[in-house]
Amino acid sequence: MRSSVPWLRPLVALVVGGVFFIPLYIALINVFKESRQVAGGAMSLPIPPTFDNLIRVLTSPDSLFWSSLRTSVLVTSLSIIILTVLSAMLGHYLARQNTWWSRVIMVLLLCGLMIPPQVILIPITQVLKALGLMSTLPGLVLFNVGYYVPFGVFVFSGFMKGVPRDLEEAAAIDGATRWQTFWKIVFPLLRPATASVLIFLGVWIWNDFLNPLIIYGPREGTTIMTGIYKSLGQYAADFGGMFALMFLATLPILVFYLLLQKQFVKGLTGGATKG
Repeated sequence: MRSSVPWLRPLVALVVGGVFFIPLYIALINVFKESRQVAGGAMSLPIPPTFDNLIRVLTSPDSLFWSSLRTSVLVTSLSIIILTVLSAMLGHYLARQNTWWSRVIMVLLLCGLMIPPQVILIPITQVLKALGLMSTLPGLVLFNVGYYVPFGVFVFSGFMKGVPRDLEEAAAIDGATRWQTFWKIVFPLLRPATASVLIFLGVWIWNDFLNPLIIYGPREGTTIMTGIYKSLGQYAADFGGMFALMFLATLPILVFYLLLQKQFVKGLTGGATKG
């Protein structure tokens, strides 16, 4: 039955969209305002606008932005590449097995999704110390891989159920090995699921603050999120520079999302169209 008030749904959508837009509005306009203007009224328009904040962040003598950006790009890239490869192979294997132990493994992996990383952070630091990986980039990447692999396996195994077994059987008849069958036949068909995993895990790892702060440590360097924290002073803060740093920190992951957006949407809707 149609609503008797046709303008109600657009109005509700407009209000909800406006509420979600307010933080973006505040973050964007304060990039182009001086610190005293930000402190005087964060909601006011930047009149006149200034690019001094962006220039100051990009040309800072300590190179905080550039060093943090390099670290974040390296950690995020290594983590999502390793996660995608491991999750795709394990998800394919579990989806093609119909045994009790494969279902047990899947349940154990799903249980890993229910545990917040803060709960296991202290045991993780003890393990990394024992392995000599505490305060190192490999240690942080290893933590990301171990914690987020259940999500990747869950996505890939669910998507694999829509890929016909006939393709793999035909490849085996033609003489392809299981390794060739997976990487040349199956994995190219998983592009939507791969895009979904890359975007979700990329955003989560890029925006992570606590784990890089504890595992990597400020002595060895900072990621982009811990760099924002480091830019805050104890008694004073450059609000304009902080907003500029936050704005620049969002650009790489935003571009990454836009590049994979089309495949990402296909990955979200793929399960609804496959019977």
